[in-house]
Amino acid sequence: MTYSFKTMEKTYTADDAKMAPAGTAAKLLRSAGLRPTRQRLALARLLFAEGDRHVTAEHLHEEAVASKVPVSLATVYNTLHQFTEVGLLRAVAVEGAKTYFDTNTSNHFHFFCEESANLLDIDTSSIRIEGLPEAPDGKVISRVDVLVRLVDKDV
Repeated sequence: MTYSFKTMEKTYTADDAKMAPAGTAAKLLRSAGLRPTRQRLALARLLFAEGDRHVTAEHLHEEAVASKVPVSLATVYNTLHQFTEVGLLRAVAVEGAKTYFDTNTSNHFHFFCEESANLLDIDTSSIRIEGLPEAPDGKVISRVDVLVRLVDKDV
């Protein structure tokens, strides 16, 4: 799901926040029901400035510190979870407590490189999902996550 909102002139999406002025990012956050605080705006600019990517809270915190954004690791975690709840990010669980946050919220799958801990998108046209079980009564399948783990070849 991609979060968007429409004004009379334009429909805004998370893509607009990638290289947009703070005003567009502020509109995006407000439309998602989030108050555009200084820290949320700064983290949104860091998250979306480089296009689609995967980050951990720790990595984003390091980027924030390097960019002189005064923010605690707890605030980074809280902000990432808030952005995920409103559809601006997608959480990808890799290990028990290891979560990556994906700026690409479309339905897609991932490779996980175990040595480098990098998460990479898989072209969705290269995977077919067949034989899914019926959802229990009163439930529907919201999405299917595929994580393909990679290790280096012995050369």
